[in-house]
Amino acid sequence: MRKWHRWLSVAFGVVLLWIAITGALSQVVPMYLDATLPKAAPAAQADGKPAFVCPPDYMCRPKPKEGDPRAWIGTLHHLHSGESFGPVGVVIATLAGFSMIFFSFSGLWLYISMWRNRKERNLKPGWFWR
Repeated sequence: MRKWHRWLSVAFGVVLLWIAITGALSQVVPMYLDATLPKAAPAAQADGKPAFVCPPDYMCRPKPKEGDPRAWIGTLHHLHSGESFGPVGVVIATLAGFSMIFFSFSGLWLYISMWRNRKERNLKPGWFWR
């Protein structure tokens, strides 16, 4: 198992780093932009009522205009999901997601097996060791 864990981590490490960075940016950028952009006044109809009222449980945003920094949010999503690279990118992003599941279970399995091995040899007990 250790050999598979090591080799797959080399193969998928770069892709997982890409997914982690673009995923984090796709969450942080909207928070930053919402705090820095001025709030627009709601449009009014001829009779003075608002043209659109956002439902209370939703956060409504207008579609970004050309040159608006909020357009980066969609680009980040496409980079994160692999859609920018076509069907091959989506397949690689999906495989990277499956590899994260594999790394979680295999890493836990490796840790437990090393912990049991140390316990059987009567070495230093504990959760962390050098």
